[in-house]
Amino acid sequence: MKFLSLSFCNSSLSLSLSLYIYMCVLVCMRARRLFLSLMFLSPIFCRTESGTFMYGDLLVGKDGVRIVSQDEVQTPPLIQPFDNQLSLADFDAIKVIGKGNGGVVRLVQNKWTQQFFALKVIQMNIEEAACRQIAQELKINQSSQCPYLVMCYQSFYDNGVISIILEYMDGGSLADFLTKVKTIPEPYLAAICKQVLKGLWYLHHEKHIIHRDFKPSNLLINHGGEVKITDFGVSAIMESTSGQANTFVGTYNYMSPERISGGKYGYRSDIWSLGLVLLECATGHFPYSPPQQGEGWINVFELMETIVDQPPPRAPSDQFSPEFCSFISACVQKDPKERQTANELMAHPFINMFEDLDIDLASYFTNAGSPLATF
Repeated sequence: MKFLSLSFCNSSLSLSLSLYIYMCVLVCMRARRLFLSLMFLSPIFCRTESGTFMYGDLLVGKDGVRIVSQDEVQTPPLIQPFDNQLSLADFDAIKVIGKGNGGVVRLVQNKWTQQFFALKVIQMNIEEAACRQIAQELKINQSSQCPYLVMCYQSFYDNGVISIILEYMDGGSLADFLTKVKTIPEPYLAAICKQVLKGLWYLHHEKHIIHRDFKPSNLLINHGGEVKITDFGVSAIMESTSGQANTFVGTYNYMSPERISGGKYGYRSDIWSLGLVLLECATGHFPYSPPQQGEGWINVFELMETIVDQPPPRAPSDQFSPEFCSFISACVQKDPKERQTANELMAHPFINMFEDLDIDLASYFTNAGSPLATF
């Protein structure tokens, strides 16, 4: 008995050690890849004599943001404000509605129109990697116009601070909403997913962008029944709709197997994340459970190993419609080539099976309440 126990312990220790060595090698490979990309591919940050903040062809100043031409990069011009352009002086601060590393998000109100906005304020005395994420978000905000993405109205840089005026979504995030309702019925999930898929289609096919951090907290809702994608700080801009990336950023929980494994990945990595988000909304819990029920994951590596090695999660067929189960399966295929695209999923029977019903997301979101709806 002692021999068997010792053998089992040694086997477990060997497995844990192998996993640890694997993850160390993976992290080293990631670090080398990131170092090379920063050395040879990434634009350089600078602050110009005119007091603007510059990252590649992105120029941000006290009067706003713009993309400059290649010739202008050497001697960037002053940003000229437009007559109808917003300025920070136009807003009164109401309260803080979010906090993160290096910055806060405030609810603000326009003095003249009484309209509410979200003002993201970021101190730029942060790590360069975080600066790059902010610059990436600004570039995507500057170039994107889609009703299924959170609107960015203007960005400013002054005295080491980036200020971004964003559309205010008074329902908070989908993660906030889930804490109140616990689960979301299929008809409402289909209506939510339809809007999200339109946003993903725009990102993938119109802008050639992989979001890379798709999760409930990056989906915002409002009392008008709208659902919008936000937070593009870790997004990857590809050259075409067939583009692939190989960097390691984003939230591990919703990361696709090919990304965790260190391989190349494309737009369908966002589809995997979408499948996990929808399954979480339907069941009320994250789709992957720790091996020991009642206890949490030992560490993030254990979760990552489970996502890579174990079969993908499925929607319980005794609790959900065949259409919903099929939709989830189409999203969370381990082989990304077998996952459907955003465009293909918009034609899936689950998305269209409730079209004859009057699905009122506005009333649903409003009646459930939200942590941000009251002032």
